[in-house]
Amino acid sequence: MRVKLLTTISIFTYQLSVSQTEKLLNGKVLAQNIPLNKVEVINKTAKTSTRTNELGEFSILVRPQDSLLFYSKDYFFKRFKISQEDIDQNNMVVNMILKPEELNEVVITKIEFDKVKISADDVADVLISKNAKDLFWNTGVNDNTIREALRVSFPLKGKQKKTIEVADDRFKKLIKAYCPSDFFIKNLKLKPEEKELFIDFCDSDPKSKTLLENPNVLSIMDFLYTKNEEFKKLNSGIKN
Repeated sequence: MRVKLLTTISIFTYQLSVSQTEKLLNGKVLAQNIPLNKVEVINKTAKTSTRTNELGEFSILVRPQDSLLFYSKDYFFKRFKISQEDIDQNNMVVNMILKPEELNEVVITKIEFDKVKISADDVADVLISKNAKDLFWNTGVNDNTIREALRVSFPLKGKQKKTIEVADDRFKKLIKAYCPSDFFIKNLKLKPEEKELFIDFCDSDPKSKTLLENPNVLSIMDFLYTKNEEFKKLNSGIKN
């Protein structure tokens, strides 16, 4: 009886140690059935990484519940939580989505209008020049043109300078560039109507500005998951 018990404990211990041992996971990264070369494959949990080869293939050590990130600057990143089934099948296929090409744009942060300086003499010169060419003014014959068009009131001292402040939406553009459209629903488990509110919530955090200085996919993911926890706690507190 004692021998059987020891054998059972040994088998259980062996199975537990095997399940917790890192296994080599093989896979392939594609985009529209085309293999992608040099895609960063990052084990966020183990802090290790590798790259795909010319055939889109990769191999990386993983454990169950490890978080894998697939990143290429021209594609939306992909994130997966590794299951035991993924390890057993050992043939992971990742399909990445190409980012839409954005046109270069000019960002205007401030516009100032100069004062308009017109003297009474300038106005008189224009009127005299116009009247000299006017048939009715010289002959009294009506040629059906509109007259006195220049007799309008306007300030001669010019207008006050106007300043147009453009909203800072750099963080929103950063998130749009890095995150696929379904990331907030599938990964962060947000409701569709909460997406924009959550992004505004993140944007209001001063830490979001530090991501603009040195953006990378790992820092952005850590920030979004942390803010997601805060956002959900805030929502649950409001509901209660």
